Formats: sequence, C-alpha cells, structure tokens
Amino acid sequence: MADATVRPESRWYGPLAATPRHLFVPRWWSPGERDGTWVYELRDGASDPDAWMSCAYDKSLSVITRVGPHHADHAASAAVVPEAWPTSSATLPALVVKLYQHAFLADDSRLLVTCGSGYGTALACRRLGDGRVTSVDVDPYLIQSARDRLAAAGHRPQLEICDVTGALPGVYDRIVSTVSVQGIPASWLAALAPGGRMVTALSGTGLLIVADKTADGGATGQVAPEPAAFMGTRHGDDYPPAPDHADLWATARKADGESVTTGRYPVMRVNSTWDVRSTLELTVPGIEHRMESGADGTRTAYMLHPDGSWARATAPGARQVPTVHQGGPRRLWDELDRIRTWLVIDGDLPVAGAAVRIDPDGTCHLSRSGWSASIGAQ
Repeated sequence: MADATVRPESRWYGPLAATPRHLFVPRWWSPGERDGTWVYELRDGASDPDAWMSCAYDKSLSVITRVGPHHADHAASAAVVPEAWPTSSATLPALVVKLYQHAFLADDSRLLVTCGSGYGTALACRRLGDGRVTSVDVDPYLIQSARDRLAAAGHRPQLEICDVTGALPGVYDRIVSTVSVQGIPASWLAALAPGGRMVTALSGTGLLIVADKTADGGATGQVAPEPAAFMGTRHGDDYPPAPDHADLWATARKADGESVTTGRYPVMRVNSTWDVRSTLELTVPGIEHRMESGADGTRTAYMLHPDGSWARATAPGARQVPTVHQGGPRRLWDELDRIRTWLVIDGDLPVAGAAVRIDPDGTCHLSRSGWSASIGAQ
C-alpha cells in the first residue's frame, strides 16, 4: 500500500508501511443490494482474513465502521442494517496522506486531527511522535476503541471526547479534519497558533479548504486542486432525521409545474460531480438530488429544495436533452443549466482553485475571476 500511495523517499512512506491498518478495522459495513433494497452487511475480519486484508490495505478505500447508530464492533454476526448515513469510517489512506501533505507538517508541529477509527491518528503519530498529536471525536466509544487499537500499534497520543465544532482542548499549529463542516468553526481559529494551518472539507460540496491563520484572527488560503468529501460533523449519536419531502416528492414526480421547457444538456448525476455539485450547493444550498432509470432507457432526474422548489427532467436516453418541469419559488434546473453552460464556455468552474478568506467569526468567502460566494460560520 505504501508503494502504491507515495514515493519511497516521501516522509509518509514509513508511516504507511509501518502502520497496521487492519487493527483499526476488525469489522466493517459493506454496502450492497438485497431483495432490491440497498443495505449494509456486516463483514468480520477474523472470519474472512483475505477480505480483511484486501479491504484494509486498499489505498483508495474508505472502510465504513458505523452506519447510523450501529457500530460494526457491536453488531451480531451476519447483521444487516437498512441503508442510512454512515457515521464513522477509516478514511482512505491516499486521502489522509494528501490532507497531511496539504498541512505541511513540520517536525515540531502540534497537530489536532479528528479520530474516527484512529488510523489517521496512528499515521500522524508515526510522523510526529505521540506527544505532538491530539485526536478528538464526539463519540466516547470511538475514542476508547481508538485508544486500545493505537496502544496495540505502539502509540499513546492525547485522545479527547470533543465536539470538533466547539471549544478545542489546546492550541495547535495544524488542524486536519476528516469530517466536513458546514462553515468554519470560530473555535478552530481561536485554537490555531499564529501562522497555523487548517485543512478541511465543506459539507455538501467536494471542496477541500487549506488556509493559514492571519494576524487579524482569521485565515486566508485557497481551494485545493483535489476534490474531497467526508461525512459531516454530528453532535450526538446520529445525524438528525432528514427533512420529510414526501409531499414535495409526490408533486415533483407528477405535476406539470409552472414552467415546462427543454433542457440544454442531457440529464446528469449531479452527486457524481464535484465542481458542478459544489457550485450549485454554494448557489442554492440544500438541494436534494434523486435519479430514476426506466427499463426503456429513460432517465429522470429530480431536484427538491426545502423552500418548496422542485424540478423534474426526463430524457429518452443518456444522450438526449430532457423535458423539464419546474415549480415553486425557484427554477432549480435553470440554475443547474446555467452552471453547466459556464463550465462549457470556460472549461472549468471558479470553485476550482478559488481564493479563500475566513473572517475571525468563521465566515468563509470564496472568490475567483469575478465570482464570489460566502458561507456563514458554523
């Protein structure tokens, strides 16, 4: 895995080669389909060592260890849980290393990192030494299990039960978060030493933010060239229930709406993009995307928004333009087509490489080539 992730002369080669990732993921949830429904199935490493090693040492695989309130460590053998939001994982090694590379860790850096399985914490301990690493998680069990597994790997960093969006337990030269935040917590800026650097992702987008603390208590930086998406922060045992869009969903599936037009481009899976999805989220936050495919090759995309706006775009095939029905106070598909036109004309979208300025209260401003957007503090 180390050979496949970095060059041998990299400072991260040794930590990758020496850290036993399988210790941190003895059991995990594997997504799959059963009777036409997506579910998560329990996998146990001791019962299937080949699958365990293959899963643990895949540089490009995040291993899901918790779904909703269900931790794999506590599940009965052969357990199956319905599809839900994953709530903890061992982040894919290649991405963990990329985050640390963006952080530009010095040998004497005091690092705060989010915990999860503890694997990323172990890599940091190999690089910096246990005494310079603090790892936090909102989940008491995750902290205890990580403590035990880190000890088995020979590490004893500082581990704290902590909501990472609240007060942090020290002052740090680097903050690296493998959970996404809706806005930058002001507590991070307070906990960063002068000139310190933070690396995190913004929820609902593929944007990875790298920013250095400035003298005014804020920070400046840019959007990293690589997209990244993580589970969002949570403040309890699970995420709050998703909004009930049942009535809006029923309307979006059948109604003609106030606007019926022909779209400019074929139907796309917005959630499979990062630049289009990120730009749309910054423009109209909170859109839910759904997709249906018919046996005859038709493709229908739906967009639902909490303000009552909806869109339905149906095309006879993957390469045909759709008929678009829209209703509510906003024209969601028009916003999507406007962004896609921008991409066609310019070749990229301004979120890629955008400059970042963060106010001391955590408000995040992005800008590039005359475009700008702001995200309020968390």
